[in-house]
Formats: sequence, C-alpha cells, structure tokens
Amino acid sequence: MDSFSQRQGLVRPDAEITIRNDAPPQVRDALIQIAYRCGLRPSDIRERLCQVLYRSPDSNNWSEFPNIDDEVSDLIGDCEWFEVYDLIEMLAVEGERRGQSYADGMNRFFRAAGVGWQLVDKRVETRGTEVFEAAVRQGQAELHRRGRKTAATELHEALTDLSRRPQAETTGAIQHAMAALECVARDVTGSKDTLGQLIQRNPGLFPAPVDQIVEKAWGYTSNYGRHLTEGRPPQFEEAEMMVGLSGVLCRYLARTVPENS
Repeated sequence: MDSFSQRQGLVRPDAEITIRNDAPPQVRDALIQIAYRCGLRPSDIRERLCQVLYRSPDSNNWSEFPNIDDEVSDLIGDCEWFEVYDLIEMLAVEGERRGQSYADGMNRFFRAAGVGWQLVDKRVETRGTEVFEAAVRQGQAELHRRGRKTAATELHEALTDLSRRPQAETTGAIQHAMAALECVARDVTGSKDTLGQLIQRNPGLFPAPVDQIVEKAWGYTSNYGRHLTEGRPPQFEEAEMMVGLSGVLCRYLARTVPENS
C-alpha cells in the first residue's frame, strides 16, 4: 500500500551529493530494508549476494528471521562498494519481476541520502544535480524526438562512461559528450567540419558569447579528451561538467533549428 507521503506526492528535498565511489552502511541497510518492503525475503537477497561474492549459502541457516537475515548482514558487509550496486541492480530486476517498485524506493533513498547514483531501466547510472539531470536527460529526449539518434547515442555513451564502476571513464565521457554536440552541429549545418571549424564558419550557430564558450570547450576536449597528458586524467567533476554542457547545447540546437534542417 502506498504511504501518505507517496499519495500526496511529498518527498524530502534532494540532499547534496556526497556519496559516489562508496557504499556506506546506510546504503547497505537501506537496500535490504527496501527489498523487504517490496516483498523479497532474506533468502532472496542471500541468493543474490552469494552470486556476487561467489559463495555458497550457509546450510545451517534455514529460518528467514533471524538466521538468514543475520547472514545477509554479514555477507553484504563483505561486499566491495561497487558490488553493492551490482546487488542493487539484481534486486531491481527481481522487484520488477514481482511487480514491485524496488527501483522507485531506492531512487527516493538515493536522492534523500545524497547518493550520486540512480536506477534507470534497472541499471545503476550516475546521478548529478537536478540541473544536470534536466539538461542531459532532456537533451537526450529532445534528440530522440527530432530523429537525431546518433547524437542521442553519443550522449548516452557519455553517461555510461560516467557510470562505470569502480572508476568512471572520464576521458571517454568527454569524448562522447563533444561528439554528440559535434554531430548535432554538423547535422543542422550540413557540414562535415569539426565543431571548432563549424563555430568559426557559422557565427549564428550559437549566440555570442556562448559561441566562445563552446569553442573553448572544444579546445579543452582536444587537450583532455583526445590528446591526454600523462598523469593528468580529467577529474570526474570536469567530465560531468562537459557532459552537462553538451546536454544543454544539444537541447538548444535541437529546439532552435527547424526539424527539417
């Protein structure tokens, strides 16, 4: 049964994201409790934990509570942080199979607890601020709606690279993000030029001084996305910024240029 807050559409405000490459005790505890509320049993969770850890269940534990529940607590404590998110994906699949909203519960927890992840189509993906999410997700949706699927795919790949565990592929995220923007810009101008050339040869493509920002972003991509400096990989925050910027600009071009361009 839905709770009062769910029926009224009331949610805690999103907390500042402070948890990303980690799965502290509150995350581990929450994923178990949400699974229980969705009708999963301790033995269901134990089965999947044993798959993650390549272990066999304790045959001496046969009662759901407290025996198997205690075993679940021990097993999840042995998981590396990224294995915890593997488990969350497995439970999201099982929850959907049973018609339960496990993903919804976990996503509410992630936002309230400041966890920089979210479940999208039963896969754990990176979660940014509300502005980042709006820019990138809406950018993707707008590109799909306008039939610019190649650019939408590049933007999706940028998000996938940010979501890689245990370490985000920041270089790939930047490359894909700028490839998405370049793809849209080429499409609307009918040119095969690079993004930098397109900006110089099409002064009306972006309003001033945004065009200068885009040109500098393209230069940044050349330095950190394609021509790497040894010992200086892009930081996650830098890659996230570039993906967000690409999402905003792709959405801008898709909305301002006629659909038959």
